[in-house]
Amino acid sequence: MFKILTLNNISVKGLERLPREKYEIASEISHPDAVLVRSAKMHDMEIPATVKAIGRAGAGVNNIPVAKMTERGVPVFNAPGANANAVKELVLAGMLIAARNIAQAWAFARGLSGTDEHIHKAVESGKKNFVGFELPGRTMGVIGLGAIGVKVANAARALGMKAVGHDPTITVQRAWQLASDVEQALSVDDLLSRSDFVSFHVPLTDETRHMINEQRVRLLKKDAVLLNFSRDGIIDDRAVVAALDAGQIYAYVCDFPSNLLKDHPRCITLPHLGASTREAEENCAVMVADQVREWLENGNVANAVNFPEIYLPRNGGHRVAVVNSNVPNMVGQISTDLGAAGININDMLNRSRGDIAVTLLDLDKTPPKDVVAQLSSIAGVLSVRCLGCVGGH
Repeated sequence: MFKILTLNNISVKGLERLPREKYEIASEISHPDAVLVRSAKMHDMEIPATVKAIGRAGAGVNNIPVAKMTERGVPVFNAPGANANAVKELVLAGMLIAARNIAQAWAFARGLSGTDEHIHKAVESGKKNFVGFELPGRTMGVIGLGAIGVKVANAARALGMKAVGHDPTITVQRAWQLASDVEQALSVDDLLSRSDFVSFHVPLTDETRHMINEQRVRLLKKDAVLLNFSRDGIIDDRAVVAALDAGQIYAYVCDFPSNLLKDHPRCITLPHLGASTREAEENCAVMVADQVREWLENGNVANAVNFPEIYLPRNGGHRVAVVNSNVPNMVGQISTDLGAAGININDMLNRSRGDIAVTLLDLDKTPPKDVVAQLSSIAGVLSVRCLGCVGGH
């Protein structure tokens, strides 16, 4: 029986992927095998030594001590792309709200008073203050062409806009999904100078922090609109507000309210709604539950931010999963110890990523406890698990 600790409300559809005959799930549970989390902060949490996996029901993992978990040989799973449609739709909504001055017009309408006749007259005289512009022929710039960025670029094309993207690390999979007429920007600066709208879909790192700063704001078109539904900190808010006050850019739409932004007449701030749809929450929970289950039961890895992708089909035998430092001769030492114990390897797969490697072995017999202990004692081995073996999981 695997024990799963939930730190937030995880969609029932996700939890249903973990069969009750194999999994005990609770918000308070001792010695958990895995943790499922959404937004709870785990950096100051005492994470039990029994934890073999952490699953984040979302894309970002800033709330999880990933480096610490890597040192312990614990994969951290996320759900990239599961909330992509939800974020794409909010980007489109933000673009339309900014272009048509919807937020300002709504505030004006809500502030009207008097008789209906007075209101009608005020509407006719006041609507000229909220004249907007249409989207066809304008250019959407997308920085970051992952699951969300590709959808945003393609949606812009469907609205009759031009689209230009920048992502030096775009994957082959995402490139195939991108509309063929989305243009490539040679750099962030190149993209900014060509775009009427700029949407950001990158993680917050040392390289992306304040990607839009005082210098880059000057590259934007006078009527440019910035859309940040990615991460707080990617844009230097003070630089953007200064540009708005000076009339250098048109509007700023983001998911991260602050005292500086929330009352500014040319800022539209939303309370972090990017992935806040029932469908996105369900998709994220299902994806991450499947991934955690696959790791716990079979040792296979998909969408871990700190582990290599690895998949070895079950062909019978007794499976052992070894997590170790990515250093020479680890597979050789593992094989030698198994051979010395008279255990044959029926199938094996080794994959590495950075400092971490995972080796999956299907053996002709269950390794005794002393052999497991021997494997665990190899310098650099972080964990050894018998999956489905008698006497352990």
